[in-house]
Amino acid sequence: MIVKQNHEIAVFGGGCFWCTEAVFDGLRGVISVMPGYAGGSLKNPTYDGVCGGQTGHAEAIRIEFDPSVIS
Repeated sequence: MIVKQNHEIAVFGGGCFWCTEAVFDGLRGVISVMPGYAGGSLKNPTYDGVCGGQTGHAEAIRIEFDPSVIS
């Protein structure tokens, strides 16, 4: 994924990624919010596997943002 030179990336884990995604999506200065998984031992985890505690992953979001607008 290509990030513009003046943009930065932040990754947060905070429980359900849909709830966390909703907090940041639409904020001024936030370019994109992408849900996914962090950590764990499985190459291609499934939602059910992660939520069932079978993979060691955490739900996370990746945020691309403009630090001159939001930080």
